[in-house]
Amino acid sequence: MSEAAIRQFVTRHTEWIEKQLARLAEKERALGEVIPLTREEIYALAEEARVEIPKRVRYFAERLGIQYGRITIRNQRTRWGSCSSNGNLNFNCLLMLAPREVLDAVVVHELCHLKEMNHSKRFYEYVLAAYPEYHKWNGWLKKNGAALQRRMQG
Repeated sequence: MSEAAIRQFVTRHTEWIEKQLARLAEKERALGEVIPLTREEIYALAEEARVEIPKRVRYFAERLGIQYGRITIRNQRTRWGSCSSNGNLNFNCLLMLAPREVLDAVVVHELCHLKEMNHSKRFYEYVLAAYPEYHKWNGWLKKNGAALQRRMQG
């Protein structure tokens, strides 16, 4: 894009840009002061996650009739979980700070990627069949997850 086209775009969308910036600033204010986790706390969360998350994965994998590979626990600043094409699953240890239902929502989400490696309508049909309250708890994570992830920033 040329610089003139960029300037024209910004001029035409100034109101929307300002609205988005205000929304982001409000989100930051709502998060308030964040108390960073210590190394020891992160280690303890990871240890707890190494015990608890595989239990939930096994439970839902059996219900879904899904085989999975390795489970890895990470202390990530942006992702809650991921699934590789090889069937390996990764989860964020910060999930231990969320309600158990949130953990279950993330586990089901990642396991369903082993059936459907996208976010299509069919993917969400699998997710909702396994976990009907998925949208409620995924909403909790969208609303509160940034505050949890900011604790890792310390």
